[in-house]
Amino acid sequence: MKLNLNNIKNTGFKTPDNYFDAIEDVIINKIETKNTTKVIPLFSRRNLIYASSIAAAVLLLFNLSIFDKEITWDSLDTQTVENYIINEGIDSYEIAALLFEDDLTEDLFIQNTITVESLETYILENTSIEDILIE
Repeated sequence: MKLNLNNIKNTGFKTPDNYFDAIEDVIINKIETKNTTKVIPLFSRRNLIYASSIAAAVLLLFNLSIFDKEITWDSLDTQTVENYIINEGIDSYEIAALLFEDDLTEDLFIQNTITVESLETYILENTSIEDILIE
């Protein structure tokens, strides 16, 4: 059996009239309409402000001292307390008002004995000869 393709008149495919004449205009119109579509940028000013405010809040959270341990009397430095008393102008009467009679027993002062050697070492390290001669 031989297939004769010359006698087939209707292939089932037909191009519209003036298709190849109008195709160029249709393509140009589609390209022009694509260029006029609205482009939404990924990094808009609003998104940038949101992201930077969140980053600042996280940074502030980690820089706060909420994760530090509590301050106790043992952790205070003596120099810090002395500077506070001097800078705030606290006098001896205000300090005495905070102490109780039990805090000022004679036993507390007897425990601190000063030897002659420690007194000489203190004088040699902390005073000058001019200070001693003037007084």
